[in-house]
Amino acid sequence: MANEAHVHESGLHSELGRRHWALNAVGIGTTLAICYFAEKALAVILVSVLLAFILAPIVDVLMHLHLPRGVAAAIAVILLMVVTCGLVYYSYNQASSFLEDLPKYTGKIHDEFQRVRSRAESLDVLGSSGQEKGVLSVRNATDWNDVLTRGFGSLTDLFLAVSFIPFLVYFMLTWQHHVRSATVMLFPLENRHNAYTTLGLISKMIRSFMVGNLLIGLFLGIASTIIFGILHLPFFYFIGFISGYLSLVPYMGVLLAMLPPIFVGIENITSADVFTIMATVLVLHLLAMNVLYPKVMGNRLQLNPLAVTMSLLVWAWLWGAVGLILAIPITAAMKIIFDHVESLKPWGTWLGE
Repeated sequence: MANEAHVHESGLHSELGRRHWALNAVGIGTTLAICYFAEKALAVILVSVLLAFILAPIVDVLMHLHLPRGVAAAIAVILLMVVTCGLVYYSYNQASSFLEDLPKYTGKIHDEFQRVRSRAESLDVLGSSGQEKGVLSVRNATDWNDVLTRGFGSLTDLFLAVSFIPFLVYFMLTWQHHVRSATVMLFPLENRHNAYTTLGLISKMIRSFMVGNLLIGLFLGIASTIIFGILHLPFFYFIGFISGYLSLVPYMGVLLAMLPPIFVGIENITSADVFTIMATVLVLHLLAMNVLYPKVMGNRLQLNPLAVTMSLLVWAWLWGAVGLILAIPITAAMKIIFDHVESLKPWGTWLGE
């Protein structure tokens, strides 16, 4: 009888384990489906959350000047819109000037490509197996416009979605204390303290991430602009900041940051200048990742490289370019939650360093 009871108990535990994993799989699949089909709304909300965390210190400063929270939030949002419009206007003008000079850059690249192709043909290199010599196969280029705007449809839909952001940011700033306390009240009484602590850690992490990236990108942009100006690169004051912020892209940042200065300077820079550009980008990237990031972020982003890479892949698949921007803060927030939920702590350990 004891053996039969033991066998029955083991079978029951096995069945419960299978059901547990089945429920986890269903839950993960449902979450991914919601993220995929509700991309537009979720992306707009999360972008608004990140912007609200950036503007929160400004609101606090204005409130110390005895301004009501509503007025302070409105001023902060207006400042955000003014800065954004100024950056768009400046970037548009610089991009227009750059596009006017683009033919000479592309002509130079085309000449270099033709030279390489001629050398390849002289060595009897085939374009692809089974094709005649010297014939290169052509594949359709990736439609990057679809990648960048995936899930938003037409430009009208994109504009409509973006138009909600200022209002969402304003209400998040004016109602932040109410939203936080109301969110905590959603949990059972015994879990409210844990929920309050978790929300506080997520808030600090997001603020550190956004402000840190903004300041580090600004530093990299200024340093890059100075060096590119010394090298007399065209549009150095524009390309420097593009290169600086591209350097913040995880893992691919170094290569992406090298492309703009080399591309615009391909017509009038020497091999030594190319080496200087590559060395500059590499040194600044290493400085940012190994010195500035730990100083600014502290220990709030405790994610291992594998988790970061997988999160970038998954969120880019789900949301395109927006997913790349939001992948790290989303994953870091998930880790904080996992670390404070007993049943999910193993997942938090897996994501951690």
